[in-house]
Amino acid sequence: MTGNVFAIQRYSLHDGAGIRTTVFLKGCPLSCVWCHNPESKSPRPQLLFDAEKCTSCGLCVQACQSGAREVKNGRLEFDRTGCKVCARCVTVCPTSANEVKGEPLDVDDIIREVIKDKIFYDSSGGGMTLSGGEPSMQPEFALALIDAAVAEHIDCALETCGSGSDKFYRETAARGVKFLYDLKALDDTKHTKYCGVSNRRILENLSLLFSLGADVTLRLPMIPGHNDSEQDLYLLKSFLDAHAGQFIRAELLPYHNLGTAKERRLGLKSEVIPNGEDFAERWLDALGGDRYELQLSNS
Repeated sequence: MTGNVFAIQRYSLHDGAGIRTTVFLKGCPLSCVWCHNPESKSPRPQLLFDAEKCTSCGLCVQACQSGAREVKNGRLEFDRTGCKVCARCVTVCPTSANEVKGEPLDVDDIIREVIKDKIFYDSSGGGMTLSGGEPSMQPEFALALIDAAVAEHIDCALETCGSGSDKFYRETAARGVKFLYDLKALDDTKHTKYCGVSNRRILENLSLLFSLGADVTLRLPMIPGHNDSEQDLYLLKSFLDAHAGQFIRAELLPYHNLGTAKERRLGLKSEVIPNGEDFAERWLDALGGDRYELQLSNS
């Protein structure tokens, strides 16, 4: 079985317990304004172009199949609307200014890569983590990867925004998957405004996992000026208090701007958001959390 993957990251320390290999799947139904993996949103392969690396040598102009590039007045101009992502510009560029994110990979190829570090998983309590994007966008492929890893006695974790079908979460829970579950905003109006969709299904799926006794770690991205008002923090603390004991722990994820450079390389405009780490102590004080092992994460 083949799926669309945009990265495989070995020796990951922030995507679940222990040393892990994180497999990033393409496609996400959300459109969060603070997304730090903007290249994950589209399910299709995408070309990232770094204008700062480009020397306007013109080699990519000659290689481009779609005529989407030309050099004018000593500067390369790139028409993204005409790009067919043929990737020829990637192979000829001497400065690596072009990069394609997203390629079809089959389950066996991925597991061969994952299993290389099994000795480290066994010694650290780590394993394989599926991330994205949103893995539930490719449910059959994600389940096939999980089954292949389980067959090799490799622990599996799933980073998810909770937007998939209830069937998908039932099936992953039945396989003993550990969930790293995002709660981006409990106010549905804000969630719709900043993430593009309602949080209704997300909360329903989380309730389902609680009812199944699944291994759930809540991940709380705190975005200055977006989901960190006094009301937001009150709703979040009330939720955590009400469900204490149903999840393993809660992790605060301060916003960082690592995604803005990738947005520029995709030809997108990014929203200016302050560094979340500057507000971390306020969130920790507001949420408290000895009852639910509230932690500050660097992920």
